[in-house]
Amino acid sequence: MTLRILHFADAHIDMVNYGRQDPTTGLPIRVQDFLRSLDTIIDTAIDEKVDLVLFAGDAYKDRTPSPTYQREWGKRIIRLSKAGIPTILLVGNHDISPSLGRAHSIQEFQTLEVPNIHVAAKPGFLTPKDLGVPIQVITIPWVSRSEFIAAWNLTGKDANVAYETMETRLSKRVDEWMADLDKELPTILCAHASVQGAKYGSEQTVMLGSDVFLPGSLVKDPRFDYVALGHLHKAQNLNEGNHPPIVYSGSIERVDFGEAQDEKFFVIASIDKGKTEVEWRRLKDIRPFYDCKVKITNGEENITGKLTGSLPASEKIKEAVIRLSIQYPRDMESLIDENAVRKFAEEAFNLQIIRQPILESRVRIPSDQAVSDLSPMDLLDLYWKTIDIDPGEQEILNKLAEEILTENDLNEIG
Repeated sequence: MTLRILHFADAHIDMVNYGRQDPTTGLPIRVQDFLRSLDTIIDTAIDEKVDLVLFAGDAYKDRTPSPTYQREWGKRIIRLSKAGIPTILLVGNHDISPSLGRAHSIQEFQTLEVPNIHVAAKPGFLTPKDLGVPIQVITIPWVSRSEFIAAWNLTGKDANVAYETMETRLSKRVDEWMADLDKELPTILCAHASVQGAKYGSEQTVMLGSDVFLPGSLVKDPRFDYVALGHLHKAQNLNEGNHPPIVYSGSIERVDFGEAQDEKFFVIASIDKGKTEVEWRRLKDIRPFYDCKVKITNGEENITGKLTGSLPASEKIKEAVIRLSIQYPRDMESLIDENAVRKFAEEAFNLQIIRQPILESRVRIPSDQAVSDLSPMDLLDLYWKTIDIDPGEQEILNKLAEEILTENDLNEIG
């Protein structure tokens, strides 16, 4: 018996960056973009009568979504419940409060025991009896390091190896569930996590010491018939042409300029024991993002023409989100006609103009000091002075640098 599974992830429906509100609904238009994709997914599940829906985590971008956004998410998930389609909602990292004991953002479906909706807030094993479908699903939602450390009393030096310990214990637990499998039934792994070898989109910052990595040996276990992943926004199959498919369905709309080139999808997987066919369904009407860069040099004429010429063609500008980064000598500041550029791109949904004036500068090290006398952070501060970086951005980058340096120091000590 072939089962048809719909897999999607990273809905982030409360993403309100860029643009304006719709005066009719009161919702930000960018939120409506995400909801339009979500509607397509829900409609497909119901119209095509799929056997199971897997949502692999991150309903929202914010751990404390407003009641309005919870209403919009709930209206759509309840349609799956009423249609009698068993649905697994995995809790992602954006759905969890950093405070211990706080409810996650999709808690209400679990608390109210909504029919056919199964919320996976902890690693678990769902059987055909749980789902009403002849399939087995191992669920691995986002694992909070703080909760794990508290649960296992890992403190001090032990906390530095918490991720390695978490990965080891998760793998052991999955092995225990795998030993209890009905070998005649298809088996799915559904997880919100990173997998070694995956390509990152705009979620690259999770690489900075905050991710649990699922080992490749775990997800490539041939006893699985499909691995449904969430967390990374770039759609990809990490085991193309082999069994099982290891699939990140990706985010359902472009979140930021890191995803400007990415098409958006959800997945229909046709699953038999030992054989799975993956069908990528491209989401249409995704709002276009264009990241444009231009460099102005001394002596150039018709600067406005060069700036407007770096933008997309007029038929592509309409309703697009555009970022124009302009690099230029500081003494040419007055020649940058921003109003003319905005007039040219007035049909864009949103236009950001980033000015990046170049100021040639050299920072000299005092004669009584050598480079070797300076700490990495001191050297980094000197570098910032040479590129005239925004103070707010400098603060963020310094914090990331300190985190990396601290982690390296701890690794050397360990």
